Amino acid sequence: MRLIRAFLADVRGAAAIEYGLIAALISVALIGGARALGGDINGLLSNIANQFPN
Repeated sequence: MRLIRAFLADVRGAAAIEYGLIAALISVALIGGARALGGDINGLLSNIANQFPN
């Protein structure tokens, strides 16, 4: 019975899952932002590169 109570009172696993979910959310946000800005940044860098003589 003590083992079951100790298992139910342990919150370390829940904290690890929460940290994992936060990391996944941040990753999704970074990937979405990179995809949204990718074309704009590519165009900007191409314009800068074209300013240099060959």
